[in-house]
Amino acid sequence: MFNKKQDAEELRKDLFFKRKNAWDSIDKKEYKKLEKYSKEYIEYLSASKTEREAIDNVIDYIIPHGYQDINETDSTDKIFYNHFGKALAVFRKGKKDINEGLNIIVAHVDSPRLDLKQHPLYEDEELVMMKTHYYGGIKKYQWLSRPLAMHGVVVFPDNTIENIVIGEDDDDPVFTISDLLPHLARKAQMNKKANEFIPGEKLNIIVGSMPFSDDTEVKERFKLNILEMLNDKYGIKEEDFVSADIEIVPAGNAREIGFDRSLVGGYGQDDRVCSFGAMKAILDAKEIDKSALVLLMDKEEIGSDGATGSNSVFLELVIGEILEKQGITNNNTLMKILASADCLSSDVNAALHPDWKEVHEKRNAAYLNAGMVLSKFTGSGGKGGSNEANAEFVAKLRRIFDDNKIIWHISELGKVDEGGGGTIAKFMAYYGMNVIDAGVPILDMHSPFEISSKADIWMMYNGFIAFLCDVSSN
Repeated sequence: MFNKKQDAEELRKDLFFKRKNAWDSIDKKEYKKLEKYSKEYIEYLSASKTEREAIDNVIDYIIPHGYQDINETDSTDKIFYNHFGKALAVFRKGKKDINEGLNIIVAHVDSPRLDLKQHPLYEDEELVMMKTHYYGGIKKYQWLSRPLAMHGVVVFPDNTIENIVIGEDDDDPVFTISDLLPHLARKAQMNKKANEFIPGEKLNIIVGSMPFSDDTEVKERFKLNILEMLNDKYGIKEEDFVSADIEIVPAGNAREIGFDRSLVGGYGQDDRVCSFGAMKAILDAKEIDKSALVLLMDKEEIGSDGATGSNSVFLELVIGEILEKQGITNNNTLMKILASADCLSSDVNAALHPDWKEVHEKRNAAYLNAGMVLSKFTGSGGKGGSNEANAEFVAKLRRIFDDNKIIWHISELGKVDEGGGGTIAKFMAYYGMNVIDAGVPILDMHSPFEISSKADIWMMYNGFIAFLCDVSSN
């Protein structure tokens, strides 16, 4: 009845699950490729502080690879669809007809930030400030007392557009939100809850303190000085902020972290780490049987609503345009294609934090350096507000990733009653397709400086290629 000790150890190895460390599977030759990919990603992340910049930079990547604007070609081999400069579809035709299957990777390009209000500029106590409205889920106190940059566009009534990026070059000025000194903060801040520590209406950036002239009779002469400078350089009047999309983001480039440079730190990795990997995968996959579609969407951080979010008809519009160019106008065909598609909703998950283990359920947490992470479901509490992938699709992905030596693991988002969150997955599942969340673990998610592992982002990129090529089912 009882096995010998050595038999038990062999059985343990065969039957027990053991999480792998991705670095253990990367040799020197592969490490060089990983470092090249990581460098390219860091450059992209540093240059893509807003959803508009992310989309523009992706288009710059794909055009040299033969991709054409869908409105400028009759071909459907390699095309892209740019929607208001904030959402993008990248389509690549496979060997098989689109009716025989479609693989989709969808990620989002928006990130938590501060947006300028419609009437932002004001003068108070001889300081010039701009009012902001935070976007997405942030810890407001993380945005205090740090260098901030201004990125965005001003659109004038004659449809001319002025792009604005201030705070990124070494000789640029930066902006900041001034915090209250600890000597005077005992009643105003220290006894408050973290979410009350800094009210949203106090997230106002300092933009100047010099008067327009020494004539003290001039009203709001400090504000006037800033407006005169903006008008001189950009042609902006105060009313032009009404038709502007200007975001306040952390200043500075993404950086390598640690003595060993094994980690990447930077703003906006949720979810530009996945959007970059998806874009690179559709470009670099050598041969694909099924057609492939990469969707880079906006508004995920505020529920995916709006014309450029996933809770819109953008996906139907893209596939409908492709089918029309192929001479297929049957709406039922479009819906059948979507219902039979396989989709990776590519988003990040929360990496287990060594100092805050109590919010995670360790058996089912995501871990840095454990490779690509799948999340069978997200949501909160009793899986509320989530999609849940079926077992058959998870089994298919296991087969694909294992056959291609992709290091991966599966996780949930924290303990059951700790909190939670949603992703794009449920909006894709609306069409009846197979969909699961897939990305990388992140520390400091939604902070101005998020942390990812180079090994994980490398595994995710290769996992995306394996999914698009679907080698195991050929």
